[in-house]
Amino acid sequence: MGKKSLIVLILILCLGLVLAGCPKKTVVKEEPSARKAEEQALAEREKAAKLEAEKAARIREEEAKREKEKEFEKSLVAKREPGIAGEVFESKMLKDIHFDFDKYDIRPEDAESLKENASLLMKYSSVKIQIEGHCDERGTNEYNLALGERRANAAKNYLISLGLSADRISSISYGEERPVDPGHDEEAWAKNRRGHFVILSK
Repeated sequence: MGKKSLIVLILILCLGLVLAGCPKKTVVKEEPSARKAEEQALAEREKAAKLEAEKAARIREEEAKREKEKEFEKSLVAKREPGIAGEVFESKMLKDIHFDFDKYDIRPEDAESLKENASLLMKYSSVKIQIEGHCDERGTNEYNLALGERRANAAKNYLISLGLSADRISSISYGEERPVDPGHDEEAWAKNRRGHFVILSK
């Protein structure tokens, strides 16, 4: 073998050794099953966090409801005069409504008060109420009794239209007999033209 051939052979052998010594690059492929398991675990953690938040919200809502019930119970005060169905209670949480002179229409501002009363009563399905219709001193007794009845019934019908059951509401007219203000001027009369709400049972 000639010198030239020997050099070529040595170069070929060196090249082979170099190539054999280079490590092959390993490509690590992520297993689809592992990726799916990780995504599922993340989804389960998010679901658990959402359920925990909803549970906490329900607990806060129940606590607020219980506090409201306690407030309502504390607000009840026995009325001195008996109602048409025995002892009655008054609550500052039930708002009176008022009427214009010689009218029994529900005014917009009083409609809002009735909505608040209805919302409160919806939470206490066992509670029954009595609506009292009142008038100022002008007009005859007979006329005012009739007007007071129309006022009480207007409030009753409005509450029924808001979803309150009719068998939970009774009405009575006192005409001009029970003024809240004994004065003889427009300020007193405006206070006396009212619909007043009392509790018949708790």
